[in-house]
Amino acid sequence: MKYLILIGDGMGDRPIDSLGGLTPLAYAKTPNMDRLAREGQLGLARTAPEGMKPGSDVCIMSLMGFDPQGALTGRGPLEALALGVPLNANDLAFRLNLITMEIGPQTIIRDHAAGDIGFGEARELLEALKGRMPLTPGQSIHQGFSYRNVFVWPDAPDGLDDIPPHDMRDRSIDHALNDPGYRPIADLVRASWPILADHPVNQRRIKANLHPGNSIWLWGQGYKPNVKTYLERWGLTGVTVSAVDIIKGLGLATGLKPMAVEGLTGGLDTNYAGKVGAALSALADDDLALVHYEAPDETSHQGELGQKIQAIESFDRLIVGPILEGLHRAGLDYRLILACDHYTPIEIKTHSIDPVPFILYDSRGLEPQGPRAAGYSETEAAKTGYYVPDGPTLGRAFFGPEKSH
Repeated sequence: MKYLILIGDGMGDRPIDSLGGLTPLAYAKTPNMDRLAREGQLGLARTAPEGMKPGSDVCIMSLMGFDPQGALTGRGPLEALALGVPLNANDLAFRLNLITMEIGPQTIIRDHAAGDIGFGEARELLEALKGRMPLTPGQSIHQGFSYRNVFVWPDAPDGLDDIPPHDMRDRSIDHALNDPGYRPIADLVRASWPILADHPVNQRRIKANLHPGNSIWLWGQGYKPNVKTYLERWGLTGVTVSAVDIIKGLGLATGLKPMAVEGLTGGLDTNYAGKVGAALSALADDDLALVHYEAPDETSHQGELGQKIQAIESFDRLIVGPILEGLHRAGLDYRLILACDHYTPIEIKTHSIDPVPFILYDSRGLEPQGPRAAGYSETEAAKTGYYVPDGPTLGRAFFGPEKSH
């Protein structure tokens, strides 16, 4: 038996008037996901436990069948793991975003991703920061992918707030920058401004009408997680296929190997065929493949409704469909979970805690609990009455009982 976890990040949404009261997921043409929903078990799952923010780190860990509570303190250490950055017990690891900040009478985050800045440009900016930032002994900057990077801070002050920059797009951030409790981070953010303001990379980007990476933002902090692996829990080996370091880190923490695929961007221009091919080739030897697609979430944060619909349709046509076809050609028995990790509603441009629609499918057949669904959407999932309260319950429904020890 082979297992797949297929995640369209941030696909969930709320009804939109311009779509006739439908959500983007219900409006989009998704014949492959609709078939899986009709033939499998459609339902709703809670992926963000009480008291935890609905970030991708928390929500995807739940979709993987794990309990984020007690195991996960932030996405920063997961991204550090993905980059091969060693962490000691006292190292607090942050996500370091390169962002576009409007610095004036009000300080406003205009773009949490600095226009999806390229790897080479990001490297130049980070090298400038490493050379000129007033870092204390042990503090270090590590390059990731595009705007997503890592900052390690040994023995950091306790109680630092965690403010995701995508939650603050087009909003003033002065309340945080002027909060005495946030000052250790605010001082680092402000220290980046004169270094980045006139950097040649940003001057070129401004001339080309692109958003500059003129500020850093530190968030998503946490310590190295300690969880049992898939091999320890269910006797499974597997891989992750994603452009996003947080997914690679979650995989490494749970015993999954990241697949190296050229041309993965996390956006609409990603290497879809490479992503599919990597997952199918891995399943020749391994038991589990987790395939993650970031574009629905990114387009939602940008408030781009048309692009979100395009991303959902691309997920269905260029990832889900070819994977199903490849599994059929190989004659493999398989089970899969297909889901979004969280809602990213266009109207608010950030994550929400709504339970997510998920499909549980078994190629050998599956008798659903509740009525058969007409297709894959938030509304159809609610109609089935099937509700999963947490990640471990979902894991047992998907993988079965854990190994006895």
